[in-house]
Parts: sequence; structure tokens; C-alpha cells
Amino acid sequence: MGRILDSNYRRRIQKPANIIKWSGVKEGMYILEVGCGSGAFTTFFARATGKSGRIFALDIQKNMLVQLERKLRKSENRDIGNIEIVHSDAHNMPFKDNFFDLAYMISVFQEIPDKVKTLSEIIRVLKTGGLLSISEFITDPDFPFRKTTIKQSCSGGFKLDGIFGKPWNYTIRFRNGGNN
Repeated sequence: MGRILDSNYRRRIQKPANIIKWSGVKEGMYILEVGCGSGAFTTFFARATGKSGRIFALDIQKNMLVQLERKLRKSENRDIGNIEIVHSDAHNMPFKDNFFDLAYMISVFQEIPDKVKTLSEIIRVLKTGGLLSISEFITDPDFPFRKTTIKQSCSGGFKLDGIFGKPWNYTIRFRNGGNN
């Protein structure tokens, strides 16, 4: 499954450069990737945040993290040294409060069984004013419409900060209003 999700075809449709720009990535950020899977976008975010930034790639599925570890050992990724791989669920993350500048999910949000608990946990680990980026694409069988993602995230304590892309292939950015 990881090979399908981590494919050039997918990245032609969900362009990493667009998602990175729309998410608000800046050099030096501490970034949490919720549901990294095999790392389809992880290395792109790692390069965008630069050597002074860090990516914490979190997933509940150990086999996906093993695939990400393999990917990071490939010659084209040996220059990347700012990714921490974390085996955990999103309901009880092993991070300090107010730690991250940005959290992002790509085709993950609707897979999370307890969105309220997950959003509460993301608010806890994000700095006040920190960003949450949710990207979705219609080929996902659990594809949520934009208004559903906005409603769930805003009712979870986030403030809408931007809507990007098309209705069938979007990134929505939210801001942590300081509820942690």
C-alpha cells in the first residue's frame, strides 16, 4: 500500500511544492507530520524547512515507518538529517506542549477515528498561533468536502486561515488560537 501512496503519479496531482507553500512552511520550523505513512511528502517538507528545522514524522503503523526508514537510507535522501520518526497514535503524542510551529496531514484527517481528541492533542503540541494544514484529494475513498474539514477543525478549536486549491484537491490552513 505504501508504494501506491508514495508514487510520482500522486505527487503530480498533489504537488508537494503547492502543499508546502499553502501550508505556510518556513525555514527553521519544527513541523509535525500526522500520519506520515511511508513518507510520500516527508522529504519534501524536510528540505523546505532546511537544516535548522525539524520534521517529526508520526504514524501508528509500524510497517509504514519501516518503509520511511528505508526511503531515508536511499542515496537521494542521504542529505536529509532533520527527520525524526515517531511511532505513536495521534490521540496521545509524546511531545511537550507548545512545541511545534506547524502540523500537517495529507489524506489522513478522515482516517482518524477520534478527530476531537486528535485536534485537541494537536492544539496542545502547537505553539499559540501555530498552523495546522489539512490536504485532501478526491481519489481517497474517505474524501471529505472542504466545508466538512473546516467545520470539524473549527469546532475542534482552530481558526480558519486559508483555503487553497480546488474543491477536489485542496489544502486548508488553520491557526491555533491559543486554547492550549
